[in-house]
Amino acid sequence: MRINHNITALNTYGKLNSANNAQAKSMEKLSSGLRINSAADDAAGLAISEKMRGQIRGLDQAGKNAQDSISMIQTAEGALGETTNILQRMRELAVQAGNDSNTESDRGEIQKEMNQLTSEVNRIGNTTEFNSQKLLNGTGGTTSPATTTQAGEYTLDLTGQFASGDKITIDGQEFTAGASTDTTTGTFNSGTAADQANGLKSLIDANATLSAKYDVSVDSSTNAITLTQKTGKESATAPTVSDTSTTVDASIGETTAGSVASDAKSSFTSQIGANANQTMTLEFSDMRAAALGIVGTDDNFTKGKTVNDGANGTANENALDVSTAAKAGNAVTVLQNAIDKVSGERSKLGAYQNRLDHTINNLSTSSENLTAAESRIRDVDMAREMMEQTKNSILSQASQAMLGQANQQPQNVLQLLR
Repeated sequence: MRINHNITALNTYGKLNSANNAQAKSMEKLSSGLRINSAADDAAGLAISEKMRGQIRGLDQAGKNAQDSISMIQTAEGALGETTNILQRMRELAVQAGNDSNTESDRGEIQKEMNQLTSEVNRIGNTTEFNSQKLLNGTGGTTSPATTTQAGEYTLDLTGQFASGDKITIDGQEFTAGASTDTTTGTFNSGTAADQANGLKSLIDANATLSAKYDVSVDSSTNAITLTQKTGKESATAPTVSDTSTTVDASIGETTAGSVASDAKSSFTSQIGANANQTMTLEFSDMRAAALGIVGTDDNFTKGKTVNDGANGTANENALDVSTAAKAGNAVTVLQNAIDKVSGERSKLGAYQNRLDHTINNLSTSSENLTAAESRIRDVDMAREMMEQTKNSILSQASQAMLGQANQQPQNVLQLLR
């Protein structure tokens, strides 16, 4: 019998500590609702769940971003709705002015309203904004400046002489070298350099596809053929050319690159995903009077400046002129084109909005499913943990009772002293 070391009590004390620690952990999980309260609880699970939490919060914020983008689109589209109403009224006025039952004075009164409505189109374009950023004048967000239309001018270089039967293809249109030029058969005279240049010019002029796109000229000194893009056919793409001749090298020497007119644009990037580069770009075109073509400087517009930018009273542009029936008729055409342009822009904005609606639905579904996965890793099963806590509580109480019994055992030594 030993009294310096009560091994039974020490063993019971260790079990008591284990039961108390287990009970404390169970109580911590039950009080927080989490299975993982520190990295020690599940190191790998903590890392995985934290990554999931980052994705979940990113998805939720992306959904809010998409909602903000929809609000931006709705702001612009609402403004363009009023622009459409104005253009429809202006078209109505132009039709009214086209009737010769109106006197000069009557048309003067119509012109006054045309001037003011054009200024209002400018005002809407210059003042429509979302979160202090302009949407409809090409100055908000990332801007793309307006470009002007420029016809491309290209030279068709021919080195050497075509032999009879050789073929040359220009923009998919094939012509054959022969003894004389015949537009009905697509044959050009290959006798001399001048003959083949002038012969090809005749064939291009007679070809419906090519003549619709190009004006053709021949340099009498160099026999170079120049293809100039026609109005409305401007493009940055040069003509294509190929030949079957072994002695002639047909090629395009670009002299002036063509370009197509484009309005100034404002671009806004919308972050619609939880990770980098998961974005979409919203483009808003300049929708002021100049971009719509309802102000200008030719004979179809007023001689004096009658239109302001809507923000002040200083007139700096010329409105459509409806002083005669002919000019009123031109105004109808111009205004219809402007209406079509605004309708196209509104259609584009509507497509953006519909896409973002689907984006929001997808983000919500992804967030929901990822939250469920994160919950399975991070959250505690309350029923199971209550069972564990009850077990540990009973063990703790039993250990305390047994520790009391173990501490009484050394008392038996006193019986030897009697």
